[in-house]
Amino acid sequence: MNNKHMDKILIVDDNQAVLQSLSLLFELHDYEVVLASCPFEAEQIVRYQRIALVIQDMNFTADTTSGEEGKALFFRLRELSPNLPIILLTAWTELEMAISLVKAGAADYLAKPWNDDKLLVAVANLIALGKANSDNQQLQRQQVERETYSADAELVGLIYESVAMQRAVEMALQVAKSDVSVLITGANGSGKEKIAQIIQANSKLVNQPFIKVNAGALPDNLIEAELFGAEAGAYTGANKKRIGRFEAADNGTLFLDEIGNLPLSGQMKLLRVLQTGEFERLGSVDTQRVNVRVISATNANLLNDVAAGKFREDLFYRLNVIEIHLPSLAQRVDDILPLVRHFLPGRALSLEAERALCAHSWPGNVRELENACKRAGVLKPEGELQAQDFGLIDNVTVQPTNPLAVEPSKLELQQAMHQCQGVIAKVARQFGMSRQALYRRLQKHGIDY
Repeated sequence: MNNKHMDKILIVDDNQAVLQSLSLLFELHDYEVVLASCPFEAEQIVRYQRIALVIQDMNFTADTTSGEEGKALFFRLRELSPNLPIILLTAWTELEMAISLVKAGAADYLAKPWNDDKLLVAVANLIALGKANSDNQQLQRQQVERETYSADAELVGLIYESVAMQRAVEMALQVAKSDVSVLITGANGSGKEKIAQIIQANSKLVNQPFIKVNAGALPDNLIEAELFGAEAGAYTGANKKRIGRFEAADNGTLFLDEIGNLPLSGQMKLLRVLQTGEFERLGSVDTQRVNVRVISATNANLLNDVAAGKFREDLFYRLNVIEIHLPSLAQRVDDILPLVRHFLPGRALSLEAERALCAHSWPGNVRELENACKRAGVLKPEGELQAQDFGLIDNVTVQPTNPLAVEPSKLELQQAMHQCQGVIAKVARQFGMSRQALYRRLQKHGIDY
């Protein structure tokens, strides 16, 4: 393995020469660097990645020297991460504003052109101080968790380091002690079942049945029988009475995966059992009564399905008492290498491989990453793993901007973001533009992801 710092520095500047210069400086001193050319892109990076320190410019629009853009970005980043150290890069014209922002909590400011040695010392000191504060906060958070949940919360082997997944886990532990219905949303392979298992494992029903049903894997004509059971002869091939999953989960928890695939007839029965605890098996008039906590999951936009008449609105609000959303793996870059180390314990990665893994869009999320690791382990059982061992060599190079690309409309951008599940790399390739260019257009149209 290389000797790079685990600390990740975000540099925000619209001047490519500044980005390249600072990136080279910090990479030569073994820091990991993330670059952003506009405030919108910087916000998304801080939202989904674990950043140790930010170095930001004060202006991002040509011929602008007021520093108001940098001020707005500073307060937005502080809102997203209150303890994040931020160093301001300022010209003499914005010096007064930079000083006011230091009084408001900025870590430091440096006038352009900066002194490399002074900047490196400031960064090292701020990151060390941030680690000390983080350690204290972690101890305090662990104490609160012990008092709030239990001595040792059960995380069912979930591997993560990202802020986004940490928030999802904290919410899962919070709702675990209640009996409310929970809807877990996110793309296929993002970890929805793991979150459901965490809720069950930390609930008062931990020793009761935990029954899983994947509605997306069952034909429409069998879903109702699977959930509610059926009497012998209720349908072709039903030669004996069948106990449904609700009966099997009585006094426990039922996890309904891909709930959006449930047909309307099954939705009506599901709503009834959630409201009253009552249902009938197919082919029977005898009413069954159960006490079941329901956790559901979907990769679909159920509100869109409600608007299209494909999903009952009353059922949606019954299931969605609390929603836990899991971002895609591409939005949780900090989880990628820890997962690789879990899937390939003891294996060394080249820097090229690390960069390729972190740059890949992972449309199949954690499942795709696990398969890529299995591939690498089989094809190269010994030695340092390279990017090509994972089949990701094409992701090392950045796609060039297409000079003939047509400027997409707001509607086209929204449709592409929906189709690509918010994966910026895929949307950018679709329109033949760089990620930075796409970020600028998303910002222009007020589209978040």
